[in-house]
Amino acid sequence: MMKNSLLILVTAGGLLSCPVFADEANFLRWGDQGDGTYANPILNGDFADSDVEKHGDRWYLITSTNHLSPGMTIMESTDLVNWSYTGHAIPHLSWDPRYQADEMDGYRWGVWAGDLTWHEEREEWLCYQIDFQSGLYLTRAKQIEGPWSEPECLLKRAHWTDPTVYFDHEKKEAWLLVNWGKGSPPVRGADHDLKLFQLSWDGGELLDEGKVIWSGQAVEAAKIRRFNDQWYIMMIEWQGEGEAEDRKQLCLRATTDSIYGPYESRTVMEREKNSDRSACQGSLIEAPDGRWWFMHQLVQNGEPVFHGRPQCLQPVTWEDGWPMIGKDVDGDGIGEPVWSHGKPIKSSSDLMLQTSDEFDSESPGAQWNWNHEPRSDRYSFTDRPGYLRLTASKPVAKKRGALKGAFWGAPNTLSQRQIGIGETSSEARLELTGLKPGLRTGITHFSGSFAGYKGQYAMFGIRAEPDGRRVIFFADANSSATGPEIKGDTVYLKSDTRFDEARFAWSIDGETWNETDYTYTLKFGNWRGNRTGLFCWNLKTDDVEDAGYVDVDWFHYTPSER
Repeated sequence: MMKNSLLILVTAGGLLSCPVFADEANFLRWGDQGDGTYANPILNGDFADSDVEKHGDRWYLITSTNHLSPGMTIMESTDLVNWSYTGHAIPHLSWDPRYQADEMDGYRWGVWAGDLTWHEEREEWLCYQIDFQSGLYLTRAKQIEGPWSEPECLLKRAHWTDPTVYFDHEKKEAWLLVNWGKGSPPVRGADHDLKLFQLSWDGGELLDEGKVIWSGQAVEAAKIRRFNDQWYIMMIEWQGEGEAEDRKQLCLRATTDSIYGPYESRTVMEREKNSDRSACQGSLIEAPDGRWWFMHQLVQNGEPVFHGRPQCLQPVTWEDGWPMIGKDVDGDGIGEPVWSHGKPIKSSSDLMLQTSDEFDSESPGAQWNWNHEPRSDRYSFTDRPGYLRLTASKPVAKKRGALKGAFWGAPNTLSQRQIGIGETSSEARLELTGLKPGLRTGITHFSGSFAGYKGQYAMFGIRAEPDGRRVIFFADANSSATGPEIKGDTVYLKSDTRFDEARFAWSIDGETWNETDYTYTLKFGNWRGNRTGLFCWNLKTDDVEDAGYVDVDWFHYTPSER
């Protein structure tokens, strides 16, 4: 089992000041500290757009996945600090052909922020999410692990985001609140509307055309809840100008007993004065002992950014009916993030976050996602039990050319989030008997997406030559290189990262490693952090027999302890 860790700078008072990114010595232990305390972030990876729901003795968290499939990762925890992967609430991105393997043109879009809720009367889970380019979608499941239903569309419309729902089990009324937008994504300097819809009691139909209940500068990520017989809305808004401009966490409180308001507002959390990382967008949570907490993300405005948007946990105190998130360090009545605190619940300090996979089941582990919808006929866990067989596909030709475009158009690239920002290791054992000329396979790092969306990638692996030789190769978005010939049928590949630098090595026996000169700088691309994983494709042909395949025995990923 692995202990979690991350960056922080300790002060004499026990709380942590804003992280200092320039000096590696300041990147210390993150998450559960093993002594009854935790250090933020508690999920140190690209776990953006979270929503947290309690059911029984567990909390469940969803996090967005964009164009990756299956979509909307689900995690669970018994203490709000240590989390494990559970599954995905969206089995297939089935509503738009751009997400399918023959197009792969859904980069940037797909599964954005959503809302997870347990319907007590129907005894089922509901997950709502809005595809910014398409509409509002709902999936359902009786068990959190699934199976989840295929997405059903509740309203087709582009340019809106961030659904949140509330089911009033006393009045048998249901509501859905969204960032309705005004024809564009939430952008600085533009007002956007929060629109409230009445929802059918089964959660599957909008009953009216909605009513605007609040407008503000690029408001988004609202969560509507009812506490102490009052309506509350937590949301974020751009405030300030120039260097002082920031996404801040707002709280709206209804001045009447109507969910429609009117509402009064208060800023309840902001970034620290000497920080360039916005701290906002999350869920208010009540623990069993009556204490309150706020789970939120860090928005990556400054360095380091390559691992994405991590999740933090803040203590909450209530003052005059308003939540105070974190600690009011500067005395202005607004909370700032706390970087260390006592855990909400006593628990084991072992982190059960899955990362490695022996490929001995009939599906990938819950940590994995495919790049767009996979070709189900081109991967198998049963053709050779104990191995993942990836049969090569020819990259999608549409809007893509040569080697650079081929990576973004290659079906069945399998990846998972980078965890931590210090030292990580990705290692895989590949058997090469199925390789055919033109096939490329190996391990990868990538972030973002294609072309103008600042997509970055690196591939390190084996290329099958026309004459039957197998050679080491490396390629990124700007260059490619060829290494020595591999004469055996087995190869081990490894990528070691140290902060934003990745280096690559290969081995025949898994013990003696051949270090290469290849390096890659990890990037944050189009609001997504670095991912690590596996690829297999053949630029020459799509014929199954001629394209070939690779058998992956295992993939071992060691997250960073910083």
